[in-house]
Amino acid sequence: MRILFSSYAFRPGVGGIETVSAILAEQFARAGHEVQLITETPGDDSSGNGYRVIRRPGFIQLIKMLRWADLFFQNNISLRSLLPALLLRKHAIVVHQTWIRNSKGSLGWNGRLKRMLLGRVTNVAISQAVAHDIGRKCVIIPNPYRDDLFRVVPGTVRIRTLVFLGRLVSDKGVDLPLRALEQLRPEGLQPDLTIIGAGPEAHNLLSLSRELQLENQVVFAGEKSGAELVQLLNEHRIMVIPSRWAEPFGVVALEGIACGCAAIGSEGGGLKEAIGPCGITFQNGDERSLSDALKYLLRDPAFEDSLRSKALGHLERFKAREVAGAYLRLIEQSAR
Repeated sequence: MRILFSSYAFRPGVGGIETVSAILAEQFARAGHEVQLITETPGDDSSGNGYRVIRRPGFIQLIKMLRWADLFFQNNISLRSLLPALLLRKHAIVVHQTWIRNSKGSLGWNGRLKRMLLGRVTNVAISQAVAHDIGRKCVIIPNPYRDDLFRVVPGTVRIRTLVFLGRLVSDKGVDLPLRALEQLRPEGLQPDLTIIGAGPEAHNLLSLSRELQLENQVVFAGEKSGAELVQLLNEHRIMVIPSRWAEPFGVVALEGIACGCAAIGSEGGGLKEAIGPCGITFQNGDERSLSDALKYLLRDPAFEDSLRSKALGHLERFKAREVAGAYLRLIEQSAR
């Protein structure tokens, strides 16, 4: 089958959608489908692992590619390519990676239009939380993680305690574990924290760390990737995912769990579905709730080990081949 794969965000960008799109496009090509991927992200490469990448196609080029395709597969809804696909009466599978509303929590005109179009496509939600938000019939298929990369490295000693991995932006709530560390100090707990990532909040977070006198506990490691990132995660006991907003899912949690970390993440949204039985949750945006969760886990190593022991069974359904298989079965059904 000829599949036109649409991913508005793609590499060299770094994020959940970019990672998932690369995994799925590669798996679809491995299954024998002819795949072309369109994206609005600029870059130099024009080929993936078994598929072609077309960056910022013009309208005429987009129409030609849609006419070529047997199926339009969109990883996160975007009107720019979905409207032409529906006008050409192409069967479309739309994967909902996040909420259909703007940063203020309202729909806006484009959100209302997107909801109007959902009845004309096959809808897939990445979590129960997103499915509930969509409010209409959809298939639930969770996001995959790079199980060929993120794993427990034999012989690595977990010499560090807490780790954060992600973009340094306000929504990710990186200030919360810093403030929680300050609250743990009177309790006689002074765990170290490694912050992996870069972003516009880096300077403010560094200043906050100094203000709270946490220089001896906190390390800003910058961006890491590949084997270096995997090794660093393996050196930590607990991954903290302190998002202020309701995450639709949480591939980063899967990556940490796969590297042997127990997880502590915010409760709202679909993040808790990614964490599953391998961690505990706290109330979004509540530094006291996070502090209590950290205190509970740090003082009970046996419980921490029990969370870690559940990783293999939990991660099985999120492996690339398993997730791609669910999509491929859905694609085969659409061809009938």
